[in-house]
Amino acid sequence: MTVISTLKPADGRGEPRMDREALDTLLESLRDARSEIGRVVLGQHEIVEQLLIGLIAGGHVLLEGPPGAGKTLLVKTLADVTGLSFSRVQFTPDLMPADITGSLVLTPDGAGHNVLKFQPGPIFTQLLLADEINRATPRTQSALLEAMQERTVSAAGASMKLPQPFCVLATQNPIEMEGTYSLPEAQIDRFMFRIDVGYPSAETLASILHATTGAEQSVARRVLTPEEILSIQALVRTVPIAEHVRNAVALFALATQPGAKEASKDVQRFVRFGLSPRGAQALVMAAKAHALLAGRYNVAIEDIRAVLMPALRHRVQLNFEGSAEGVSLEGLISKLFEHSVKAAS
Repeated sequence: MTVISTLKPADGRGEPRMDREALDTLLESLRDARSEIGRVVLGQHEIVEQLLIGLIAGGHVLLEGPPGAGKTLLVKTLADVTGLSFSRVQFTPDLMPADITGSLVLTPDGAGHNVLKFQPGPIFTQLLLADEINRATPRTQSALLEAMQERTVSAAGASMKLPQPFCVLATQNPIEMEGTYSLPEAQIDRFMFRIDVGYPSAETLASILHATTGAEQSVARRVLTPEEILSIQALVRTVPIAEHVRNAVALFALATQPGAKEASKDVQRFVRFGLSPRGAQALVMAAKAHALLAGRYNVAIEDIRAVLMPALRHRVQLNFEGSAEGVSLEGLISKLFEHSVKAAS
């Protein structure tokens, strides 16, 4: 199935409009992908949708949950369904940056002489699984910063472009903290979403046991191609957003900053740092992707609400007093956003 990314001429306000056939093809492809992933990864419909939103919005996703909850299976199934080239790196304390980006190695040439040649690392792929990313040292974690933001790798005195599309899906275990290194704020901010993967319900777990302990194993079929993913990402960017919705996001971003004049007393007292401009951009892009998945042609406040928590739960951080007082981060974020919506109306 080919996604047609033809756009109609811009209207009088300069906003591009999507071709209806392209949008219908997009939605059908994404529904097929969502269904295929759901056949293998059972009972995680909301998580699957958020993962697809992160991919088609051109972002990276951090999956956090206990071991055995299906995080790695989810990523591998996504690669199978989309046809993206896939690499997995198991992050450990002794992992070095060159183990990810690649390094110079001595290679014999045609004349029998040894020459230095750059050997690309596993980061030169379209879908990179950084498994247990918080087990590597900050030095090794920083090897992903340039790749996640610029889609390039600087090594061996050269800057090399990564295959497109490029997406990092990282996992971390919130239970075992011994021998781990917290991700720096600069790296956390590069993840569009942080998705919490919890334990399934009893009914879902019974279905998982039935599907995974028998002789037959479910295998997801490929329904998308990398070229179609690129077309979908281009379509997402054409989704218009109304001025009052955009203003609400801007007011909300400032309201989360404890040093801003727009900040409430609760933010000044309990918040360590708030939403960055990169985070606000990620929120809007995720809302555009959500609108498309919902079959709508513009971003509504409901789309912002739907992606608010996965886009912000790792970006807005409580200070010590907020944590000690038991302040609900999600409750505070929701309250600030609703106040910003009213102020922008």
